[in-house]
Amino acid sequence: MFGLFRKTKAVKVRGVSDSRKYGVAARSLKELTRKACQYLRVPVSGAQLCLSSDGTLVTEEGFGSLPEHCELVLLSQGQSWKGGRCELERLLSTDLRLQLVEAVRSLLSDPPSPQRHKLLRDMLRNLDDTSEKETRDQDLQWFTGVDSRFKTKSSYMRFNCEARIRSYMKEVSEASRSIEQAKIRAEFEKTLQTLCHMLKEDQYNGAYFDRTEEEQSRLCTAEGWFTCQGSFDEALCQSLHSINPYSSRESRVLFSTWNLDHRIEKKRSILPTLVHCHKKCSTSGISVDYFYRLLFTRHNLKLVHIACHKKGAHNLQCDPGKNSKKHTKPVPCDPV
Repeated sequence: MFGLFRKTKAVKVRGVSDSRKYGVAARSLKELTRKACQYLRVPVSGAQLCLSSDGTLVTEEGFGSLPEHCELVLLSQGQSWKGGRCELERLLSTDLRLQLVEAVRSLLSDPPSPQRHKLLRDMLRNLDDTSEKETRDQDLQWFTGVDSRFKTKSSYMRFNCEARIRSYMKEVSEASRSIEQAKIRAEFEKTLQTLCHMLKEDQYNGAYFDRTEEEQSRLCTAEGWFTCQGSFDEALCQSLHSINPYSSRESRVLFSTWNLDHRIEKKRSILPTLVHCHKKCSTSGISVDYFYRLLFTRHNLKLVHIACHKKGAHNLQCDPGKNSKKHTKPVPCDPV
């Protein structure tokens, strides 16, 4: 009865999956809910209204304090609304992605604002995704600057990983220069040959960047998404860095700044220890498998965003119990 004397409240109402808004005026929550259901063709039974901003349910007591022309969301029975998160999920759905890309491009043409443009450019880079395309013919822009011998994205990404691993092998070869005695250098050369053979057998572990490989072999998802594994002293990336170099040329270029970081450091620990071991025993007594895992495999490599790559000393050492074969006496890791 008292509802007859209440001031009419005008609000805007929309549905969960529809961004169209309807102006509705009512003197009570019950009347507002009924009218909203008529506009949106939703059954009245079980229907509720909530604030679009944060999903707070509107009660009869709170109806009078609603701001004029505020935005509400009509929930049918079983539906929920979590404010901006739900709106983002709707916008990022496959059906609306192209519309969102065009909207972002349109906003980029507005008067310049460095902060605004940075946000929009980052959004556009992630939305304008061509990761589903694999061949050069399908995505010519992605292959800009890439040698013509690469016909697919996966083949180029595999080559990219192989090149990184090959560079580590080159550093191992260069370590032999510090060995003065010819006999010890000869033994070291035998180890190099074994390591080269193992790398060739494993195809230089190029599978790490190849999304067409089996899940246990690659570092990315089947779509091509890579996730930062965090710095050498952390279990996870605290910043949740991720990138899909398969999605665009720009992302491919940015991925080149990500590092395959050695937890136990290559120059400060692994190579000096490997040289030291050869000064103490022959190649036959050294666990080449152990050093191979440290130098070239995920056993000791972590994929990290450049911001998570700590360049200071890791202060991690090779395990003296693993650097030699079981039938030989462990070689102390101190390379001095």
